[in-house]
Formats: sequence, C-alpha cells, structure tokens
Amino acid sequence: MKLNDAIFGLVLALLGAVVLFTVQSFPKIPGQQVGPALFPGLIAAGLCVGGVVLMVRGWHARAAAPWVRFEGWTQSPRHVLGLAVLVASVLFYMLAADKLGFLLTATLILTAMFYVLRVPLGRSLLIAIIASLLIHFAFYKLLRVPLPWGLLVNHAW
Repeated sequence: MKLNDAIFGLVLALLGAVVLFTVQSFPKIPGQQVGPALFPGLIAAGLCVGGVVLMVRGWHARAAAPWVRFEGWTQSPRHVLGLAVLVASVLFYMLAADKLGFLLTATLILTAMFYVLRVPLGRSLLIAIIASLLIHFAFYKLLRVPLPWGLLVNHAW
C-alpha cells in the first residue's frame, strides 16, 4: 500500500505533536538537565519536521500520485500477517507493559515478530531475551528511563 506523502506526513506530524505533548508530563530528574523526555522529545520534533516536509512534497505531487495505491505485498498473507503482528505488538505493549513489565512484554513481542519473519521459535526466543535485556540495560541503567518491572518487581536490579 502506498499512501500519498501528504497523508503520511500528516500522520507523522500528528504523532510527533502527541508525543511532544505527552513528554511534557515526564518527571524531571533532580540535579540533571537531561531527563527521560529528551530522546522522545527529539524524535517527536523530528517526526513533526519530517511530517511537514512530506505534506508539502505530497501536496505538490498530488496530480501525479494517487492518494492511496495498494502494492503487490498486500496480496501476500505472510506480509499482511507481519503488518498485523506489528500493529498488535504496539497495542499489546500499551496494554500489558505496566502489568507484565518491560522485560516480559518486550520478549513476547520480539519473539512473535521474529517468528512471523520465519526465524525458528527457539532462536526467536533466545534473540528476544538477549535483545530485551540489552534494551532494558540501555534505557534503565544508562539513560535512567523508568521502565515498568511488572511481575518482576521483586527481582528488580
């Protein structure tokens, strides 16, 4: 599926604006000028700028490019399943991360995504566990982003 750049740019700009609004409520870390809102805020600002650029470009090309065009991959069940798993993963994270915790939620999501990409289940699980631990270490320990522990709260390090 190919969307006109103006539509995609509008979605990106709106997403960036929502993220910018949301990160304003992130807690400040006493004694530090850089808090957990820095990286999401920078990414959101980039989304807004990129979205506006795409909207302008799509608006100028609207005569030559249709608003929506379906590509060949939309006829492939495997690719449609991959897209469905991606969207479901985002929703699952939003709903389950606080209760299950980042590590369990990320491991489940990554395992599902690797499995859809035809990585054998055992290898998918191993890679998902390692990747989740690395991501958790980077955000929780290095960047001091408060990720949810969920069910593992008694084993937090």
